[in-house]
Amino acid sequence: MGLVRWFVGVLFLSTLLLCSADVHHYEFFVRESKFKKMCNTSTLLVVNNSYPGPEIRVHRGDTVFVNVHNRGKYGFTIHWHGVKQPRNPWFDGPEFITQCPIRPRTNFTYKIILSEEIGTLWWHAHSDWTRSSVHGAIVILPAENETYPFPTPDGEQTIILESWYNGNLKKIIDKALASGTPPPQPDAYAINGHLGDTYGCPTDTIFRMEVDYKKTYLLRIINAAMNEQQFFTIMNHTLAVVALDASYVRRFKSDYILISPGQTMDVLISANRNAGQYYMATRPSSDSAVAPVDLITTGIFQYTNFVGGSNASLITLPAMNNTDAMLNFISRIRNTNVTQNPPINVPADTDINRRVFITLAVNDLPCKNSKCVVSDGFAASLNNVSFVYPHIDVLQAYYRNIRGVFAENFPFLPPEFYDFTGNLTGVVSAVEVGTRAICVNYGDAVEIVLQSTQMGAGGSHPIHLHGYSFYWVGAGLGNFNGETDPSTYNLVDPPLMNTIDVPGTGWVAIRFFANNPGVWYMHCHFERHTSWGMSTVLIVRNGSTIETSIRPRPSTMPRCHRT
Repeated sequence: MGLVRWFVGVLFLSTLLLCSADVHHYEFFVRESKFKKMCNTSTLLVVNNSYPGPEIRVHRGDTVFVNVHNRGKYGFTIHWHGVKQPRNPWFDGPEFITQCPIRPRTNFTYKIILSEEIGTLWWHAHSDWTRSSVHGAIVILPAENETYPFPTPDGEQTIILESWYNGNLKKIIDKALASGTPPPQPDAYAINGHLGDTYGCPTDTIFRMEVDYKKTYLLRIINAAMNEQQFFTIMNHTLAVVALDASYVRRFKSDYILISPGQTMDVLISANRNAGQYYMATRPSSDSAVAPVDLITTGIFQYTNFVGGSNASLITLPAMNNTDAMLNFISRIRNTNVTQNPPINVPADTDINRRVFITLAVNDLPCKNSKCVVSDGFAASLNNVSFVYPHIDVLQAYYRNIRGVFAENFPFLPPEFYDFTGNLTGVVSAVEVGTRAICVNYGDAVEIVLQSTQMGAGGSHPIHLHGYSFYWVGAGLGNFNGETDPSTYNLVDPPLMNTIDVPGTGWVAIRFFANNPGVWYMHCHFERHTSWGMSTVLIVRNGSTIETSIRPRPSTMPRCHRT
């Protein structure tokens, strides 16, 4: 049965590819520029002198070439978040996972192969914390002769939610990581690069979206924040969620949305209120004992030809620690059986032949370098393994069979079981460092259970898997019970996602068929946790044919320093 559903999916993709697909070319010039916000001047690494960066606009099934010119002072890479890149991990982008950095005064051209993705994705740097300012939207319109599964909107607007830091963020982060201290909180949040009117600086700008009465608009919302889930609302208007992570979902209405770092969400809004100016607003959401800074950033939803002011007292958003609002919103997300989505192809219980149970934790490790100001620095781990980046990329080492770069022995179970979400008194959970990969065969039906722990203040974790969209089949509070919890799984209409939020006192279960060979990064999209090692690598071995194997290594890949 699993093979039949896989074949139906192949037919869906083949049908898309028979449509007329275009090839697009973009030039990204990446250099440092100065931006003045909060009455301070900060130096940011940006693309084409803009913050956020340029939008890539394509149709489903197109191919995109992006020539990235590094005019900065240090190396970086760019990742095409949510693009599956079939058999093409070489251009996925994470530093030291699928490539080495693009060095200063050099360039590198990415080939981005779109397949079944539809709606909104995004691109961002994937080196250190560089993505804070090197990011932008990918808008994927319906293919030729394809329609939306809802009436075509009258207009659309991309909305990128961001974290803003005063000063040179790279220097700030490098110092924090070297000293073993936690990275700083953001100084503000931004909407499309604007800080709004809540931070007290008279020269700060506010984002404005102009709309016409009785028109309907598609909002393409991206959470590019570094470490913060975000609530978002437009006052006195109803938001209708229609897509998540470039896959359509069953339409539902809400006064607000909750979106995790890395996620994208398509939302319809009708301009059906009295003409005026209405605040749009965003604030963080957190269930951690160490919460982000609770700041509200504003924008304006403005009806055409209206002149007047907005009332700040009218802003209503769930409180930052309102976990009920968080869980209630997430629980309403369901897949939808529309022709514009690939056929729902959830691995059945009898299909599953690879099960992985992963605990997520924040830990500490001895800080050993000369810049340490503490004896124990922060670390983060999956199954008590804190990931270490190698000196060359894992993909190259795997493809060329270079030994000593990584190990194929990531543990499929945690080393010990305890009350993960309860009382940790007396629990001493040792952490090791290493570059250890999860290895599966092509065609395997995979189930991964992700379990939060209360280690290191607990809290949610947005986990992103490169190269795949997966089905979110289960979730619950407390500790996962392998005997009873699978009976609660949704195997009928689970949403298809690339980034899933694991609640701070609970677990989630995901399933997918391993049908995209390559080396694919899996990590927490809270940047501080990735910096501390909350990541691993999924290696999907080649199948038995050329069509089920990794494409040949391009000759243009950036050279690693030690090769």
